[in-house]
Amino acid sequence: MKQRDGSVVAISISRKKGIPKTNVSCAVAREEWGIEGDAHAGNWHRQISLLALESIEKMRAKGLNVRPGAFAENITTEGIDVPNLMVGDHLRIGNVELEVTQIGKECHTKCAIFFRAGDCVMPREGVFARVICPGTMRIGDLVGLVPIAKAAKEAD
Repeated sequence: MKQRDGSVVAISISRKKGIPKTNVSCAVAREEWGIEGDAHAGNWHRQISLLALESIEKMRAKGLNVRPGAFAENITTEGIDVPNLMVGDHLRIGNVELEVTQIGKECHTKCAIFFRAGDCVMPREGVFARVICPGTMRIGDLVGLVPIAKAAKEAD
């Protein structure tokens, strides 16, 4: 099934790990680093995290008052099927290109969201990526899959 394009509804960062992120209007993504000013950036495979607004809505349906950034995700999308992305997929967000490196993440400790809801969507429906092509991401930017063959050709 072909993925349809979506859009960025929120960009969130934090200077400290383990806390909800703060929403910002734009962010600079550095190649092989992540988002400038975010505690999770670094030279590793989980530079940027993504979660669909549709996943956040599932938690709202359970009675939680949660917003983008509450699950410590950097990019909240709408309209693209984030939970069905695959490792190796390339995404274009504005002029930034990301490569999906991990699906979900087992939490080391249960967070406040888990204790309030008895569940958390990030371990199942969040994805992690590394920055392939740097640039600036803004709320409202289109999010879409980049065909791998095209991505490889552009890199040459």
